[in-house]
Amino acid sequence: MTKWILGLLLLANIVFFAVMRFGGTLTQDADMPSVQAEISPDKIRLMSEVLPAVSEVAAAKPIAPAPQSAVAASAPVIILSPLAAAVPAKQCLEWGEFSGSGLAQVQSALDGLQLGDKIKPRTVEHASGFWVYIPPLKNHAEVQNKLKQLKQLGVSEHFVVQEEGAWLNAISLGVFRTEESAQKFLSGLRAKGVRSAKVGERMSKLKFTLFYFAGVEAATTDKVRALQKNYPDSEIKMLGCD
Repeated sequence: MTKWILGLLLLANIVFFAVMRFGGTLTQDADMPSVQAEISPDKIRLMSEVLPAVSEVAAAKPIAPAPQSAVAASAPVIILSPLAAAVPAKQCLEWGEFSGSGLAQVQSALDGLQLGDKIKPRTVEHASGFWVYIPPLKNHAEVQNKLKQLKQLGVSEHFVVQEEGAWLNAISLGVFRTEESAQKFLSGLRAKGVRSAKVGERMSKLKFTLFYFAGVEAATTDKVRALQKNYPDSEIKMLGCD
């Protein structure tokens, strides 16, 4: 009885060992290669030996670009309009305000840009401002004598007040929006030798000119900004184009 039990246990051990050793082979598809290939020691190479060889091959023979179909499948294609890239953006701006000799100088400089109908002068009025003037003279003869003196000193821009009142026969040499601008102009006249001119507030309507630039290119805007440096009291405003 004991021999039979020992025999059965031995047989059970043999079957269990067979299942553990060859069970995977019995259930695997015969056409499917084994997942774990046999290790061949003679084919083992270190990465330090393989990488230099790969680098030499890559340097000698560049990798061919991927087919166009593969690129199209991997990333979206963005098409830029050549027309949109070639046409510069148009800009509209306003430059002012000017009067007297400053207005004539700016007008002459802008004529050189040959902008045609892209530039339009506009007149604006202000209820008050400052002016540089020579106080009223006694009569017409004194006015004419003073004008000759101004011409000899290089002052050609002026206006003689002919309206009846307290300012009759006064000589206006320039009108300005701010007192600071008027004082700067007066300093220039003093440097030329004009001694009798003064700065005062003008409460009557004063007219000034500003220039509107319609749909000009950025290069033209840069030229206007370069001109503006000669007239620090003026201002350039960027506007929306109509």
